[in-house]
Amino acid sequence: MKNINSWKPTKYILKNNTLKANSDENHVNLTSRLLANKIASFYNYAIPKYAKGHLLDLGCGNAPLYVLYKSYSNNITCVDWKNTTHKKSHLDFELDLNLPLDKLKDNEYDTIILSDVLEHIRHPEKLCAEIFRILKPNGTLLLNVPFYYNLHEKPFDYYRYTEFALNSMFKDAGFEILEINSLGGTPEIIADLTSKLLKKIPLIGIFFSRFYLFICKLLFKLNLIKKLSKSSEKTFPYAYSLIAVKK
Repeated sequence: MKNINSWKPTKYILKNNTLKANSDENHVNLTSRLLANKIASFYNYAIPKYAKGHLLDLGCGNAPLYVLYKSYSNNITCVDWKNTTHKKSHLDFELDLNLPLDKLKDNEYDTIILSDVLEHIRHPEKLCAEIFRILKPNGTLLLNVPFYYNLHEKPFDYYRYTEFALNSMFKDAGFEILEINSLGGTPEIIADLTSKLLKKIPLIGIFFSRFYLFICKLLFKLNLIKKLSKSSEKTFPYAYSLIAVKK
């Protein structure tokens, strides 16, 4: 990772040694914070357990997860493409992930992170094969993708994947799937959609949206809401996480 000393937190921060969505709306939109915290909960679990050695942050953007994975890897490589809207000063390679990753060597990385990237890839099976190629034997892929979520980074937002598509694509590429999990269910989806609609109300929308999400945050602590989320996540997944290993 280049220019490490100039890196600053963006999407995520560490609070009491736990990854959280940044409350600064310059980095995380108010109505995106719910999903960001769901993703953070996945990486709070997955990075300490699986990240090691030479880590590749593929499609890294501002490398928001660096704040956590820096403690679990001894070498970090950051890759993104030339059309990224994020800063590029920390990139080791500028590569189009829709094309062969010809600057990246076979069996090079112990850990690869693909966070909020796969939905932007026009030919995902090709990228799956490339990830398998550059990952070391017994290396691990950590991935998250949205499911019920608005179009973003248009026009480069192509797909939403079911757990069956993810399982099939990565198995076809040669991976052993360790885990595929839903990140949230119907309550999270309703909260996300409603907050986005409220925010669109002229003049007062931001206040309604902020108050609504505050109430949702309290409700999500209730066992009833937790049960509703768990019981609905298979049918109405908010997002997915995946952990796979190259055997």
